[in-house]
Amino acid sequence: MPREVRIVSETVDALADQVYEFTRQRENLHRWASGLASADIEQEGDHWVADSPMGRIQIRMAPRNEFGVLDHDVTTSDGVTTHNAFRVTPVDAGSVLTFVVLRMAGASDEAFEQDVAHVLKDLRALKTLMEEKGA
Repeated sequence: MPREVRIVSETVDALADQVYEFTRQRENLHRWASGLASADIEQEGDHWVADSPMGRIQIRMAPRNEFGVLDHDVTTSDGVTTHNAFRVTPVDAGSVLTFVVLRMAGASDEAFEQDVAHVLKDLRALKTLMEEKGA
């Protein structure tokens, strides 16, 4: 049986290309992805390495593309890799952020709801940054 998923989305009053470019830059990651990384994100070969609330992690971003795909794999220090499906889609003069939250194996209902809430908080932080940036 497939794992439970939740689609979390947020609209942004900023052009999708601008949101995409800002979001994929590692130096901006700590500004909106509080569950993922601190300010010290290092490039190591084809991936990033950072300290996070989960410990030391590796982040492998999807290659730059014209479709707004920001998918990324996060590997924790114990070797577990989680794929995160994340997109920026153009909508008129703005955009919509869409993130697929997968329920982790063995996660309680409460833990899953906390993951969903944390992703929403991060998407709202990104929205705020992008809308202030455009002002």
